[in-house]
Amino acid sequence: MAHTSSPAPQASRAPRALLLAQLSNSIGDGAFYVTSALYFSQIVGLSAAQIGIGLTLAWAVGSVAGVWLGHLADRRGPRGTAVLLALATAAAVGSFLFIRSFVPFLIAAAVYATAQSGLAAARQALLAGLVEPSARTEVLARLQSTLNAGLAVGAGIGGLALHAGTRTAYLSVFALDAMGFLLCALVLRGLPVVAGAPAAAGGEPRLAVLRDRPYALLTFLNALMLLRLPLLSLALPLWIVQRTSAPGWVVSALFVLNTGVVMLFQVRTAKAVTGLPEATRAVGRAGAVMLASCAVFAVTAAGFGPWATVAVLALGAVLQVIAEMRHSAGSWQIGFSLAPAGRIGQYQGFYGTGVPVARTLGPLLVTALLVTWGVPGWLLLGAIFLVTGLLTKPAVRWAERSRAQAPTPATAELVGAH
Repeated sequence: MAHTSSPAPQASRAPRALLLAQLSNSIGDGAFYVTSALYFSQIVGLSAAQIGIGLTLAWAVGSVAGVWLGHLADRRGPRGTAVLLALATAAAVGSFLFIRSFVPFLIAAAVYATAQSGLAAARQALLAGLVEPSARTEVLARLQSTLNAGLAVGAGIGGLALHAGTRTAYLSVFALDAMGFLLCALVLRGLPVVAGAPAAAGGEPRLAVLRDRPYALLTFLNALMLLRLPLLSLALPLWIVQRTSAPGWVVSALFVLNTGVVMLFQVRTAKAVTGLPEATRAVGRAGAVMLASCAVFAVTAAGFGPWATVAVLALGAVLQVIAEMRHSAGSWQIGFSLAPAGRIGQYQGFYGTGVPVARTLGPLLVTALLVTWGVPGWLLLGAIFLVTGLLTKPAVRWAERSRAQAPTPATAELVGAH
Protein backbone atom coordinates (compact mmCIF):
# COMPACT_ATOMS: atom_id res chain seq x y z
CA MET A 1 0.00 0.00 0.00
CA ALA A 2 1.30 3.44 -0.93
CA HIS A 3 2.44 5.60 1.93
CA THR A 4 4.35 8.76 2.52
CA SER A 5 7.59 8.91 4.35
CA SER A 6 5.97 11.20 6.96
CA PRO A 7 2.71 13.16 6.66
CA ALA A 8 4.12 16.12 8.55
CA PRO A 9 5.69 18.58 8.50
CA GLN A 10 6.80 18.32 4.89
CA ALA A 11 3.50 16.98 3.59
CA SER A 12 1.71 19.94 5.16
CA ARG A 13 3.40 22.05 2.48
CA ALA A 14 2.16 19.75 -0.26
CA PRO A 15 -1.06 21.64 -1.15
CA ARG A 16 0.84 24.92 -1.61
CA ALA A 17 3.49 23.21 -3.73
CA LEU A 18 0.85 21.48 -5.84
CA LEU A 19 -0.88 24.85 -6.36
CA LEU A 20 2.41 26.42 -7.48
CA ALA A 21 3.06 23.54 -9.87
CA GLN A 22 -0.44 23.91 -11.29
CA LEU A 23 -0.07 27.65 -11.74
CA SER A 24 3.37 27.35 -13.35
CA ASN A 25 2.19 25.22 -16.25
CA SER A 26 -1.39 26.52 -16.58
CA ILE A 27 -0.22 30.02 -17.56
CA GLY A 28 1.83 28.59 -20.41
CA ASP A 29 -1.00 26.24 -21.35
CA GLY A 30 -3.48 29.11 -21.52
CA ALA A 31 -1.25 30.97 -23.96
CA PHE A 32 -0.59 27.77 -25.92
CA TYR A 33 -4.29 26.86 -26.25
CA VAL A 34 -5.31 30.19 -27.80
CA THR A 35 -2.40 30.37 -30.25
CA SER A 36 -1.46 26.82 -31.28
CA ALA A 37 -4.17 26.25 -33.91
CA LEU A 38 -3.41 29.52 -35.71
CA TYR A 39 0.35 28.90 -35.50
CA PHE A 40 0.09 25.46 -37.09
CA SER A 41 -2.31 26.70 -39.78
CA GLN A 42 -0.91 30.13 -40.63
CA ILE A 43 2.80 29.71 -39.90
CA VAL A 44 3.48 25.99 -40.42
CA GLY A 45 0.87 25.64 -43.17
CA LEU A 46 -1.12 22.64 -41.94
CA SER A 47 -4.74 22.39 -43.04
CA ALA A 48 -7.60 22.51 -40.55
CA ALA A 49 -8.31 18.84 -41.30
CA GLN A 50 -4.70 17.87 -40.59
CA ILE A 51 -4.74 19.74 -37.27
CA GLY A 52 -8.07 18.22 -36.25
CA ILE A 53 -7.13 14.67 -37.21
CA GLY A 54 -3.69 15.02 -35.64
CA LEU A 55 -5.04 16.24 -32.29
CA THR A 56 -7.81 13.62 -32.25
CA LEU A 57 -5.33 10.79 -32.84
CA ALA A 58 -2.87 12.28 -30.37
CA TRP A 59 -5.40 12.50 -27.55
CA ALA A 60 -6.72 9.03 -28.34
CA VAL A 61 -3.20 7.68 -27.85
CA GLY A 62 -2.66 9.87 -24.79
CA SER A 63 -5.84 8.80 -23.03
CA VAL A 64 -4.95 5.10 -23.38
CA ALA A 65 -1.32 5.64 -22.39
CA GLY A 66 -2.41 7.68 -19.36
CA VAL A 67 -3.85 4.56 -17.72
CA TRP A 68 -0.57 2.67 -18.10
CA LEU A 69 1.45 5.66 -16.91
CA GLY A 70 -0.85 5.96 -13.89
CA HIS A 71 -0.11 2.30 -13.13
CA LEU A 72 3.60 3.07 -13.47
CA ALA A 73 3.22 5.91 -10.95
CA ASP A 74 1.56 3.51 -8.50
CA ARG A 75 4.40 1.02 -8.78
CA ARG A 76 7.46 3.27 -9.13
CA GLY A 77 6.25 6.17 -7.00
CA PRO A 78 4.15 9.15 -8.19
CA ARG A 79 6.64 11.92 -7.42
CA GLY A 80 9.44 10.67 -9.65
CA THR A 81 6.98 9.68 -12.37
CA ALA A 82 5.30 13.11 -12.28
CA VAL A 83 8.66 14.88 -12.51
CA LEU A 84 9.72 12.82 -15.54
CA LEU A 85 6.36 13.38 -17.26
CA ALA A 86 6.52 17.13 -16.63
CA LEU A 87 9.97 17.13 -18.27
CA ALA A 88 8.60 15.05 -21.16
CA THR A 89 5.76 17.54 -21.63
CA ALA A 90 8.24 20.41 -21.69
CA ALA A 91 10.27 18.57 -24.32
CA ALA A 92 7.17 17.90 -26.43
CA VAL A 93 6.13 21.57 -26.31
CA GLY A 94 9.68 22.60 -27.14
CA SER A 95 9.69 20.29 -30.16
CA PHE A 96 6.77 22.27 -31.63
CA LEU A 97 9.31 25.04 -32.25
CA PHE A 98 10.85 22.88 -34.97
CA ILE A 99 7.72 21.36 -36.57
CA ARG A 100 7.44 22.03 -40.31
CA SER A 101 5.13 19.26 -41.61
CA PHE A 102 2.26 16.96 -40.63
CA VAL A 103 4.04 13.74 -39.59
CA PRO A 104 6.40 15.45 -37.09
CA PHE A 105 3.38 17.40 -35.82
CA LEU A 106 1.45 14.16 -35.27
CA ILE A 107 4.36 12.54 -33.41
CA ALA A 108 5.00 15.59 -31.23
CA ALA A 109 1.29 15.98 -30.47
CA ALA A 110 1.05 12.29 -29.47
CA VAL A 111 4.03 12.66 -27.12
CA TYR A 112 2.50 15.86 -25.68
CA ALA A 113 -0.93 14.24 -25.12
CA THR A 114 0.62 11.10 -23.62
CA ALA A 115 2.84 13.06 -21.23
CA GLN A 116 -0.04 15.36 -20.22
CA SER A 117 -2.41 12.44 -19.55
CA GLY A 118 0.21 10.56 -17.57
CA LEU A 119 1.19 13.68 -15.64
CA ALA A 120 -2.43 14.25 -14.60
CA ALA A 121 -2.71 10.68 -13.29
CA ALA A 122 0.65 10.81 -11.49
CA ARG A 123 -0.27 14.14 -9.87
CA GLN A 124 -3.50 12.67 -8.56
CA ALA A 125 -1.62 9.72 -7.07
CA LEU A 126 0.90 12.14 -5.55
CA LEU A 127 -1.89 14.24 -4.07
CA ALA A 128 -3.49 11.11 -2.62
CA GLY A 129 -0.22 10.17 -0.97
CA LEU A 130 0.36 13.59 0.58
CA VAL A 131 -3.13 14.88 1.44
CA GLU A 132 -5.55 13.33 3.92
CA PRO A 133 -8.70 11.87 2.26
CA SER A 134 -10.98 14.35 4.05
CA ALA A 135 -9.07 17.30 2.52
CA ARG A 136 -8.60 16.03 -1.03
CA THR A 137 -11.76 17.46 -2.58
CA GLU A 138 -11.04 20.91 -1.17
CA VAL A 139 -7.44 20.78 -2.41
CA LEU A 140 -8.66 19.70 -5.84
CA ALA A 141 -11.08 22.63 -5.83
CA ARG A 142 -8.20 25.01 -5.07
CA LEU A 143 -6.20 23.40 -7.87
CA GLN A 144 -9.14 23.93 -10.25
CA SER A 145 -9.41 27.61 -9.24
CA THR A 146 -5.67 28.02 -9.72
CA LEU A 147 -5.89 26.31 -13.10
CA ASN A 148 -8.61 28.72 -14.24
CA ALA A 149 -6.64 31.71 -13.03
CA GLY A 150 -3.51 30.52 -14.82
CA LEU A 151 -5.39 29.80 -18.04
CA ALA A 152 -6.96 33.27 -17.93
CA VAL A 153 -3.58 34.98 -17.51
CA GLY A 154 -2.09 32.76 -20.20
CA ALA A 155 -4.95 33.51 -22.58
CA GLY A 156 -4.18 37.21 -22.17
CA ILE A 157 -0.53 36.59 -23.03
CA GLY A 158 -1.61 34.48 -25.99
CA GLY A 159 -3.85 37.33 -27.13
CA LEU A 160 -0.81 39.59 -27.32
CA ALA A 161 0.94 37.01 -29.49
CA LEU A 162 -2.10 36.77 -31.74
CA HIS A 163 -2.16 40.55 -32.05
CA ALA A 164 1.50 40.56 -33.09
CA GLY A 165 0.91 37.65 -35.46
CA THR A 166 4.60 37.00 -36.04
CA ARG A 167 6.48 33.71 -35.95
CA THR A 168 8.63 35.04 -33.10
CA ALA A 169 5.55 35.88 -31.02
CA TYR A 170 4.11 32.40 -31.48
CA LEU A 171 7.41 30.70 -30.68
CA SER A 172 7.74 32.82 -27.55
CA VAL A 173 4.43 31.37 -26.35
CA PHE A 174 5.68 27.81 -26.93
CA ALA A 175 8.89 28.60 -25.08
CA LEU A 176 6.87 30.04 -22.18
CA ASP A 177 4.78 26.88 -21.98
CA ALA A 178 7.87 24.65 -22.03
CA MET A 179 9.49 26.69 -19.25
CA GLY A 180 6.27 26.44 -17.24
CA PHE A 181 6.50 22.65 -17.29
CA LEU A 182 10.18 22.80 -16.36
CA LEU A 183 9.24 24.88 -13.32
CA CYS A 184 6.43 22.43 -12.58
CA ALA A 185 8.95 19.56 -12.58
CA LEU A 186 11.23 21.51 -10.25
CA VAL A 187 8.41 22.21 -7.78
CA LEU A 188 7.19 18.61 -7.81
CA ARG A 189 10.77 17.44 -7.25
CA GLY A 190 10.77 19.31 -3.94
CA LEU A 191 7.78 17.40 -2.54
CA PRO A 192 8.18 14.46 -0.13
CA VAL A 193 8.66 11.02 -1.64
CA VAL A 194 5.57 8.83 -1.89
CA ALA A 195 6.59 5.19 -2.01
CA GLY A 196 5.30 2.97 -4.79
CA ALA A 197 2.86 0.18 -3.95
CA PRO A 198 4.21 -3.35 -4.44
CA ALA A 199 2.25 -5.80 -6.54
CA ALA A 200 -0.20 -7.91 -4.54
CA ALA A 201 0.93 -11.37 -3.49
CA GLY A 202 -0.20 -14.09 -5.85
CA GLY A 203 -0.20 -11.86 -8.89
CA GLU A 204 -2.77 -9.41 -10.27
CA PRO A 205 -3.90 -8.06 -13.62
CA ARG A 206 -1.53 -5.46 -15.04
CA LEU A 207 -4.34 -2.93 -15.48
CA ALA A 208 -6.97 -4.07 -13.01
CA VAL A 209 -9.11 -0.97 -13.54
CA LEU A 210 -10.10 -2.24 -16.98
CA ARG A 211 -11.89 -5.15 -15.28
CA ASP A 212 -13.68 -3.02 -12.69
CA ARG A 213 -17.07 -2.66 -14.37
CA PRO A 214 -18.71 -0.33 -11.82
CA TYR A 215 -15.78 2.07 -12.05
CA ALA A 216 -15.83 1.82 -15.85
CA LEU A 217 -19.52 2.78 -15.82
CA LEU A 218 -18.80 5.77 -13.58
CA THR A 219 -15.98 6.81 -15.92
CA PHE A 220 -18.41 6.67 -18.86
CA LEU A 221 -21.04 8.69 -16.98
CA ASN A 222 -18.41 11.24 -16.03
CA ALA A 223 -17.39 11.56 -19.70
CA LEU A 224 -21.02 12.29 -20.61
CA MET A 225 -21.23 14.99 -17.95
CA LEU A 226 -18.02 16.48 -19.36
CA LEU A 227 -19.80 17.23 -22.63
CA ARG A 228 -20.23 20.63 -20.98
CA LEU A 229 -16.60 21.36 -21.99
CA PRO A 230 -17.19 21.84 -25.75
CA LEU A 231 -20.55 23.43 -24.93
CA LEU A 232 -18.95 26.65 -23.67
CA SER A 233 -15.87 26.68 -25.89
CA LEU A 234 -17.38 25.69 -29.24
CA ALA A 235 -21.10 25.01 -29.50
CA LEU A 236 -22.40 28.06 -27.64
CA PRO A 237 -20.25 30.53 -29.63
CA LEU A 238 -21.56 29.02 -32.88
CA TRP A 239 -25.12 29.17 -31.56
CA ILE A 240 -24.77 32.81 -30.53
CA VAL A 241 -23.40 33.88 -33.90
CA GLN A 242 -25.75 31.82 -36.08
CA ARG A 243 -29.02 31.66 -34.15
CA THR A 244 -29.29 34.76 -31.93
CA SER A 245 -29.22 38.54 -32.22
CA ALA A 246 -26.61 38.93 -29.49
CA PRO A 247 -23.39 40.80 -30.34
CA GLY A 248 -20.25 38.72 -30.92
CA TRP A 249 -18.43 40.03 -27.86
CA VAL A 250 -20.85 38.09 -25.66
CA VAL A 251 -18.86 34.93 -26.43
CA SER A 252 -15.81 36.34 -24.67
CA ALA A 253 -17.90 37.81 -21.85
CA LEU A 254 -19.50 34.45 -21.05
CA PHE A 255 -16.06 32.79 -20.96
CA VAL A 256 -14.81 35.44 -18.54
CA LEU A 257 -17.96 34.99 -16.42
CA ASN A 258 -17.42 31.24 -16.24
CA THR A 259 -13.74 31.55 -15.35
CA GLY A 260 -14.34 34.19 -12.71
CA VAL A 261 -17.15 32.31 -10.96
CA VAL A 262 -15.08 29.11 -10.80
CA MET A 263 -12.12 31.03 -9.36
CA LEU A 264 -14.31 32.60 -6.67
CA PHE A 265 -16.72 29.83 -5.71
CA GLN A 266 -15.32 26.39 -6.64
CA VAL A 267 -13.60 25.93 -3.26
CA ARG A 268 -16.75 26.95 -1.38
CA THR A 269 -18.84 24.54 -3.45
CA ALA A 270 -16.41 21.68 -2.85
CA LYS A 271 -16.42 22.10 0.94
CA ALA A 272 -19.95 20.71 1.05
CA VAL A 273 -18.81 17.46 -0.58
CA THR A 274 -17.19 15.35 2.14
CA GLY A 275 -18.19 11.81 1.14
CA LEU A 276 -19.90 9.67 -1.48
CA PRO A 277 -23.50 10.54 -0.44
CA GLU A 278 -22.79 14.27 -0.88
CA ALA A 279 -20.91 13.56 -4.10
CA THR A 280 -23.78 11.66 -5.71
CA ARG A 281 -26.23 14.39 -4.70
CA ALA A 282 -23.92 17.03 -6.17
CA VAL A 283 -23.66 15.21 -9.52
CA GLY A 284 -27.40 14.52 -9.61
CA ARG A 285 -28.20 18.18 -8.99
CA ALA A 286 -25.61 19.18 -11.57
CA GLY A 287 -27.50 17.17 -14.17
CA ALA A 288 -30.78 18.88 -13.28
CA VAL A 289 -29.20 22.36 -13.39
CA MET A 290 -27.58 21.57 -16.75
CA LEU A 291 -31.02 20.69 -18.12
CA ALA A 292 -32.28 24.08 -16.91
CA SER A 293 -29.26 25.79 -18.46
CA CYS A 294 -29.80 24.11 -21.82
CA ALA A 295 -33.48 25.08 -21.76
CA VAL A 296 -32.56 28.72 -21.07
CA PHE A 297 -30.04 28.75 -23.92
CA ALA A 298 -32.69 27.28 -26.24
CA VAL A 299 -35.03 30.20 -25.44
CA THR A 300 -32.57 32.63 -27.07
CA ALA A 301 -33.71 31.37 -30.48
CA ALA A 302 -37.08 33.09 -29.88
CA GLY A 303 -35.90 36.31 -31.52
CA PHE A 304 -35.56 38.66 -28.57
CA GLY A 305 -33.77 41.95 -29.01
CA PRO A 306 -29.97 41.98 -28.57
CA TRP A 307 -29.90 43.09 -24.94
CA ALA A 308 -32.71 40.78 -23.85
CA THR A 309 -30.84 37.95 -25.55
CA VAL A 310 -27.64 38.88 -23.70
CA ALA A 311 -29.53 38.75 -20.39
CA VAL A 312 -30.97 35.32 -21.14
CA LEU A 313 -27.56 34.03 -22.24
CA ALA A 314 -26.04 35.32 -19.01
CA LEU A 315 -28.69 33.46 -16.98
CA GLY A 316 -27.96 30.26 -18.89
CA ALA A 317 -24.22 30.73 -18.34
CA VAL A 318 -24.71 31.22 -14.59
CA LEU A 319 -26.74 28.01 -14.38
CA GLN A 320 -24.10 26.21 -16.45
CA VAL A 321 -21.22 27.25 -14.20
CA ILE A 322 -23.19 26.28 -11.06
CA ALA A 323 -23.67 22.82 -12.58
CA GLU A 324 -20.00 22.70 -13.56
CA MET A 325 -18.81 23.39 -10.02
CA ARG A 326 -21.22 20.87 -8.48
CA HIS A 327 -20.24 18.19 -10.98
CA SER A 328 -16.53 18.83 -10.51
CA ALA A 329 -16.72 18.55 -6.72
CA GLY A 330 -18.81 15.38 -6.83
CA SER A 331 -16.74 13.80 -9.58
CA TRP A 332 -13.47 14.33 -7.72
CA GLN A 333 -14.85 12.69 -4.59
CA ILE A 334 -16.23 9.72 -6.53
CA GLY A 335 -13.06 9.17 -8.55
CA PHE A 336 -10.84 9.15 -5.46
CA SER A 337 -13.12 7.38 -2.97
CA LEU A 338 -13.70 4.35 -5.20
CA ALA A 339 -10.08 3.91 -6.29
CA PRO A 340 -8.35 1.10 -4.33
CA ALA A 341 -5.37 2.12 -2.23
CA GLY A 342 -2.15 1.51 -4.11
CA ARG A 343 -3.86 1.88 -7.50
CA ILE A 344 -4.95 5.50 -7.40
CA GLY A 345 -2.68 6.53 -10.29
CA GLN A 346 -4.00 3.75 -12.52
CA TYR A 347 -7.62 4.43 -11.58
CA GLN A 348 -7.27 8.20 -11.92
CA GLY A 349 -5.57 7.71 -15.29
CA PHE A 350 -8.62 5.76 -16.44
CA TYR A 351 -11.15 8.10 -14.85
CA GLY A 352 -9.37 11.05 -16.44
CA THR A 353 -9.93 9.70 -19.96
CA GLY A 354 -13.31 11.41 -19.80
CA VAL A 355 -11.64 14.77 -20.46
CA PRO A 356 -9.90 13.91 -23.78
CA VAL A 357 -12.93 11.90 -24.88
CA ALA A 358 -15.20 14.88 -24.23
CA ARG A 359 -12.80 17.27 -25.92
CA THR A 360 -12.30 15.13 -29.05
CA LEU A 361 -15.69 13.47 -29.62
CA GLY A 362 -17.81 16.03 -27.77
CA PRO A 363 -17.52 18.80 -30.38
CA LEU A 364 -18.93 16.49 -33.07
CA LEU A 365 -21.88 15.42 -30.93
CA VAL A 366 -22.68 18.78 -29.37
CA THR A 367 -22.42 20.83 -32.57
CA ALA A 368 -24.53 18.26 -34.45
CA LEU A 369 -27.23 18.48 -31.79
CA LEU A 370 -27.27 22.25 -31.40
CA VAL A 371 -26.29 23.68 -34.77
CA THR A 372 -28.27 21.14 -36.80
CA TRP A 373 -31.29 20.45 -34.57
CA GLY A 374 -31.58 23.80 -32.84
CA VAL A 375 -34.00 24.01 -29.91
CA PRO A 376 -34.83 20.25 -29.84
CA GLY A 377 -31.09 19.58 -29.76
CA TRP A 378 -30.68 21.78 -26.68
CA LEU A 379 -33.49 19.94 -24.89
CA LEU A 380 -32.09 16.53 -25.85
CA LEU A 381 -28.64 17.52 -24.60
CA GLY A 382 -30.14 18.75 -21.34
CA ALA A 383 -31.99 15.43 -20.98
CA ILE A 384 -28.69 13.58 -21.44
CA PHE A 385 -27.18 15.59 -18.59
CA LEU A 386 -30.20 14.97 -16.35
CA VAL A 387 -30.30 11.21 -16.93
CA THR A 388 -26.53 10.92 -16.53
CA GLY A 389 -26.64 12.77 -13.23
CA LEU A 390 -29.45 10.57 -11.93
CA LEU A 391 -27.69 7.34 -13.00
CA THR A 392 -24.58 8.27 -11.03
CA LYS A 393 -26.19 7.39 -7.67
CA PRO A 394 -27.05 3.75 -8.51
CA ALA A 395 -23.67 3.36 -10.23
CA VAL A 396 -21.88 4.50 -7.07
CA ARG A 397 -23.98 2.11 -4.97
CA TRP A 398 -23.01 -0.74 -7.33
CA ALA A 399 -19.34 0.16 -6.92
CA GLU A 400 -19.69 0.31 -3.12
CA ARG A 401 -21.40 -3.10 -3.01
CA SER A 402 -18.74 -4.64 -5.22
CA ARG A 403 -16.00 -3.40 -2.92
CA ALA A 404 -17.81 -4.57 0.19
CA GLN A 405 -18.18 -8.06 -1.31
CA ALA A 406 -14.53 -8.31 -2.37
CA PRO A 407 -12.71 -10.71 0.01
CA THR A 408 -9.45 -8.76 0.13
CA PRO A 409 -8.12 -5.40 -1.02
CA ALA A 410 -5.90 -7.24 -3.48
CA THR A 411 -8.94 -8.57 -5.29
CA ALA A 412 -11.23 -5.57 -4.92
CA GLU A 413 -10.56 -4.49 -8.46
CA LEU A 414 -11.66 -7.85 -9.86
CA VAL A 415 -15.31 -7.42 -8.97
CA GLY A 416 -16.21 -7.07 -12.61
CA ALA A 417 -14.40 -10.28 -13.56
CA HIS A 418 -15.94 -13.77 -13.70
